[in-house]
Amino acid sequence: MSNSVPVAQNRTQLLSLLPNLINRHGCITGATGTGKTVTLQVMAEALSACGVPVFMADVKGDLSGLAKAGAMSDKTRQRLAERGLPEPQWRAAPVTFWDVFGEKGHPVRATISDLGPLLLARMLNLNDTQQGVLQLVFKIADDNGLLLLDGKDLRAMLQHVGDNAASFKTGYGNISAASIGAIQRGMLGIEAQGGDHFFGEPMLNIDDWLQTGADGRGIVNILAADKLMNSPRLYATFLLWMLSEVYEHLPEIGDPDKPTLVFFFDEAHLLFDEAPRALLQKIEQVVRLVRSKGVGVFFVTQNPLDIPDTVLGQLGNRVQHALRAYTPRDQKAVQAAAGTFRPNPQLDTAQVITELGVGEALVSFLDSKGAPTIVERAFVLTPGSQIGALDDTERRAVMAASIVAGVYEKAVDRESAYEKLKGRVIAAQPDAPVKTPDAPAGGAAGGGLGGILGGVFSSGGIFGKSSGRGDSAVQAMVKSAARTVGSQVGRELIRGVLGSLLKK
Repeated sequence: MSNSVPVAQNRTQLLSLLPNLINRHGCITGATGTGKTVTLQVMAEALSACGVPVFMADVKGDLSGLAKAGAMSDKTRQRLAERGLPEPQWRAAPVTFWDVFGEKGHPVRATISDLGPLLLARMLNLNDTQQGVLQLVFKIADDNGLLLLDGKDLRAMLQHVGDNAASFKTGYGNISAASIGAIQRGMLGIEAQGGDHFFGEPMLNIDDWLQTGADGRGIVNILAADKLMNSPRLYATFLLWMLSEVYEHLPEIGDPDKPTLVFFFDEAHLLFDEAPRALLQKIEQVVRLVRSKGVGVFFVTQNPLDIPDTVLGQLGNRVQHALRAYTPRDQKAVQAAAGTFRPNPQLDTAQVITELGVGEALVSFLDSKGAPTIVERAFVLTPGSQIGALDDTERRAVMAASIVAGVYEKAVDRESAYEKLKGRVIAAQPDAPVKTPDAPAGGAAGGGLGGILGGVFSSGGIFGKSSGRGDSAVQAMVKSAARTVGSQVGRELIRGVLGSLLKK
């Protein structure tokens, strides 16, 4: 396995990422058509060669070529000679394809409970009041042992809470019928865009992303996102959910010799566009803390101004492709990008950014002491895999040979909130409302000691996920038993602790 991640080369030296500093994160920026996709491909190949698994979203379909060996052409030979670049080793990378819709890759699913109210509110474009009602719905489901696994579970729960709002008012606070309606309409909109494929089981096992091939190279996990990009909020929420899953799943390991996993978030501006302040703070927190899990995160976008300063300041490794300074905002972006690099006395960084050709970039990586190197103008290396998309036949062949072939293809629909509320499980009491828990001290939802400890111990993760994760029937029984504890405080404590242990 290689002990460096070569990315680019100038006339005098090879510019490489240091594996032990990749978890300090990075960004790849530049205008459309300047070579960002090839840079992604080169990085993925080099990381895989180091034995590091990779995840990347393929928004245009071009990255699927990683699964097929490239070949020398007259044009490639000429370009290598002109730029003084070495000929790559022509070979395919070990690739696993994923797709929320299950068409161009293995299906990727998450349960409603695992997604949690904060990310779901982002997906549904809810305001603060509507988000608060959604959190109450999750809380009521948790308190009554009702698993929210798929879309019909949440719709059934929303209908039940709306129909019985008066009975829940004392224990949880006022529940607006208008907010319930807004959430229901949002769910219908998401499902109309294909979001119903994402909700359900079997849920993605993060360990399946952390695989290496028979030759020791890391698996490159490619998410087919061309169709998903038609629903930008679904795309952004999906990526944030994946990052939070990795954060919660992996143990603390400090600074490893090489990263456990590297994420590439293409079209990264969608993660931050119109995101509420609370969500931005969570994203910043995840990016800051996931480093200790050995995870590197690279944001890929056209303009460095697309990334909030609080996040941009944490990105130590930079590859800057050309920017066009046609408008005042473009000129501001050029100056901002130039200002983030450690100056090179030999370069006018701001001027060079506008002059870079296709496949050329300004590069600054962290050195062995963790300090940014001076910015260098260089050519991105040529990938050893095919530049461009696979055809459908080739893609299907890769999927059939995958180590997860057949694992996620068949959806599972077990008993959950929908079945219980419709009387399929509790047939003896089909019309009985779900029992409302005792009101906490003070009468208001979330008030008193129970509300405080509930917020601390049952937060369910960094994005406030529900504790009712649909992992197995045994886990569901344990969590349901925990909720039968007499006092509200006891229920919250045991539910939170058991939820954390079971997730491990």
